[in-house]
Amino acid sequence: MVVAGAAVASVFTFIPISIEAGIVAAVVVAAVLTTLLVLSTPRIRVTAAELQVGKAQIERRYLGDVTAFTGADATAQRGTELHGRAYLCIRGWISPVVRITIEDAEDPTPYWLTSTRRPEQLKAALTAPAQGV
Repeated sequence: MVVAGAAVASVFTFIPISIEAGIVAAVVVAAVLTTLLVLSTPRIRVTAAELQVGKAQIERRYLGDVTAFTGADATAQRGTELHGRAYLCIRGWISPVVRITIEDAEDPTPYWLTSTRRPEQLKAALTAPAQGV
């Protein structure tokens, strides 16, 4: 939606010069914004040894309970139930979230909360026994 809006705005900005300039500007703006959005999307990666959410990573041995939330429960986790010290990797347009408890005595972060389109799949990956650890 943001990309489309910016592309339309660029058409109107460059139409006084020429229609062709407006169309070219719209295509360039759409391509650049789409590329930036794709490259800035946080990734969730689970390996036998660690979990990476966005730029943060932690060894799996420090992970505790993993809980998936959808609907109103997910909204509550992002709002009224949110702990002030939690690590967040939230995208507002993705409703389901997964809460991953951190069991490191030296880490003040009680849990990580991340949005994901596949909360049950992430939960299954994190609760499966880690191979090779």
